[in-house]
Amino acid sequence: MQNGFIESFNGSFRDECLNETLFSSLPEARDRISAWKEDYNTHRPHSSLGNLTPNEFATQLALKKQAA
Repeated sequence: MQNGFIESFNGSFRDECLNETLFSSLPEARDRISAWKEDYNTHRPHSSLGNLTPNEFATQLALKKQAA
């Protein structure tokens, strides 16, 4: 059974990071992948979150919980 969220992430990771970068060493690969992961998880909007960044979504969720 395949998970659509994982498949979407894998496609984005492959297209935006792995296919775009030629790594010359393992430390460089770790640094570049870490930077991509940081951007993906904190700065870019996700359609599954209503086109909000994960940080914005978490803030809105926390505000809704406080209001309830």
